Amino acid sequence: MTQELPTPAQPLKIGTRGSPLALAQAYETRARLMAAFDLPEAAFEVVVIRTTGDDRAMIAADRPLKEIGNKGLFTREIEEQLLSGGIDIAVHSMKDMPTEQPAGLVLDCYLPREDVRDAFIAPGAAGLADLAPGTVVGTSSLRRRAQLLNRRPDLSVVEFRGNLQTRLKKLDDGVAAATFLAMAGLNRMGMSDVPMTPMSPDEMLPAVAQGAIGIERRSIDARIAAMLSAIHDAPTATRLAAERSFLATLDGSCETPIAALAELSDDQLRLRGEILSPDGSASWADEISGPATQAAVLGRALARSLLDRAGPEFFAWRDPQG
Repeated sequence: MTQELPTPAQPLKIGTRGSPLALAQAYETRARLMAAFDLPEAAFEVVVIRTTGDDRAMIAADRPLKEIGNKGLFTREIEEQLLSGGIDIAVHSMKDMPTEQPAGLVLDCYLPREDVRDAFIAPGAAGLADLAPGTVVGTSSLRRRAQLLNRRPDLSVVEFRGNLQTRLKKLDDGVAAATFLAMAGLNRMGMSDVPMTPMSPDEMLPAVAQGAIGIERRSIDARIAAMLSAIHDAPTATRLAAERSFLATLDGSCETPIAALAELSDDQLRLRGEILSPDGSASWADEISGPATQAAVLGRALARSLLDRAGPEFFAWRDPQG
């Protein structure tokens, strides 16, 4: 490859949030680039960027994210650094990413997807069926809250925010008797010792793009584009094209719980989707299959099918600030 590669004197700057999981994702990206181009670790610099979401989340730790503003909450400052040249690439959890990028930026590199499932964590309980009525379950996820109340309306759900370590400590402190985390996060953090039960997607469909890492770059940066192409995972890109087009068609700014999962089998794609009312009282789910080359088309078609079934009720829960 003839393009100019980073060196210790001119390292490639990787932008990320500062949580342990975000750093683990940045380090995975760095390791893959090091292996692809036989580069030393010193040829890269991990740049931690504090976002508005980090600050607001700390100040309002017991309020739902939707109440403190969630459009670009954890990406804006990182993307500003990317546009200004302060960093060369930005590493993101794709389930946190808006469906559209700011002008001048592009998301076209994805690492191989991790386990998409949710992990159920509750000392002494192997699954939802083991929880007694009235049990307190903690989660900050609008999707998980709605799915939980839809399946078990007899449970009590409380706000439960923070990184993996913080949420596990809250569980130990008795703030809640059970919670959910992403299997992908636990795996990337090497936390195999955490007692948990993976939730089948048939029981709890995951968030759009859960388990996927995306790498954002400047659209005009051909050198970076060429480097990232060496670590890009095409199957993950195909699956996310279906899921993110599903989300975009439903309107990612609305405060309605949305879940989706695309799966590949040879050249065929199966996409399952679910939308719910925030209180879990209503749920609409369906699936669609077709050629993997039509991933985005399938995502839009499934979204329109669910919108037709849900009717105007779906938009009754739209965030007025959205």
